[in-house]
Amino acid sequence: MWRVSVNQKENDDIMVQMNTKSAAIIAAGLVGAALIGGAYYAGMQQATLPKAATTTNTATIAQLQSGQAPSANHPAVGGAPSGPVQQGKVQVDPNAKFTHFRVGNRNVKSMLLDGKTLWVGTSGGVIKYDTTTDEFRLFDARNGLLSNGIFHVSKLDGRVLVGTYGGGMSLYDAANDKWENYNIPEGLGDAFVYGAMKAANGDVWVATWSGANRIRGGALKDRSKWDLFTVENTKGGLPNDWVYGLAEGKNGDIWMATEGGLALYRNGKWNNWNHAKGLGAPYEKVKADIAFKNDPAQSSVHHARQKEEMGLQDVSVAYNPNYIVSLLVDDDGIVWCGTWGGGLARYDGKTWRNYTVTDGLPGNHVFMLHKEANGQMWIGTNNGLARRDGDKFTVMTTEHGLFSNNVFSMATGADGDRWIGSFGGVAHLRKTQ
Repeated sequence: MWRVSVNQKENDDIMVQMNTKSAAIIAAGLVGAALIGGAYYAGMQQATLPKAATTTNTATIAQLQSGQAPSANHPAVGGAPSGPVQQGKVQVDPNAKFTHFRVGNRNVKSMLLDGKTLWVGTSGGVIKYDTTTDEFRLFDARNGLLSNGIFHVSKLDGRVLVGTYGGGMSLYDAANDKWENYNIPEGLGDAFVYGAMKAANGDVWVATWSGANRIRGGALKDRSKWDLFTVENTKGGLPNDWVYGLAEGKNGDIWMATEGGLALYRNGKWNNWNHAKGLGAPYEKVKADIAFKNDPAQSSVHHARQKEEMGLQDVSVAYNPNYIVSLLVDDDGIVWCGTWGGGLARYDGKTWRNYTVTDGLPGNHVFMLHKEANGQMWIGTNNGLARRDGDKFTVMTTEHGLFSNNVFSMATGADGDRWIGSFGGVAHLRKTQ
């Protein structure tokens, strides 16, 4: 399920101004579940970073994806041709500054870097990859998970947690090498789990497509501790039952990204915001920059109804500013929302500000928001990756080593290495001295 594809050597370092040091960019690949509306290809945009001069060098390739015939340049490595290989080792040229890894025609929806181990959520399972030895292991429905589609990867009380597409939530017991599964019978609102986190007070929150679960005190095995918040039982405080993300703010505030806007749970009370209250840029500002026309509302009754409720039924392209795809709360308590075509929205508790392509973003569909330990924020869009520098953005695209311009996930190591998940692959940005 994991293979190295192409290595490229640079003649010149790409100057990615991260802490005033240069970074060598290594593109690497894995693949995960497609977002609603399908896989997205956007035209390449000239990035704001200097373009590197490169030469191509073919590396040894460990092909581990089933259904693809081996060739002289893509030799098969172990495993049966009838299914994905579940463990092995890849071969990487350590001198190459650009390396592409691929596993198929899918998206990398979530990643977790746990020390030297990279966990990668794909639509074919979750991959455990040792970044020091290049050994990997694939976990899927054949060895413990209830679904191969992975939306979310994180840690909960020392265990790796995955949220799946139709298989609920699973936690990995490393000592016994097995997965513990939680689904609707255990208290989950839905078998589709888009996110999970543990709050400072010990409560565990889970984002599902049928509301938000709270497990009081993190007592997962006590069914009486499971609560489910929906549009109905919150009397509209939760604006939509499709919850896509969670974040804890200051003083125990719990923020939720939904398809109907932003929700806040504070001291037992609810509040919410949508486009009418300032979330997302207006259609007239972004319509010229809509990168693709594949609107989920054209194929989904749920999405169509939601757009009609928001007065967007006449907009037939991929635009819905109420639909929050990604969510982040920064160190100052500012809430950031990545919207479906409405750009990046910033809320300081009083006012909204929306950033779009006209402000320097590479794309107006914001799939991913990532905060590093030093507070640096990165924005993954349909047309490249952006680093926020105040009110400006430094942009990277495939011209600078990204595997694809559609950026869905990111992880940063303690050593400064960055791993960026996209359609069809992952870019590894290795920090150099």
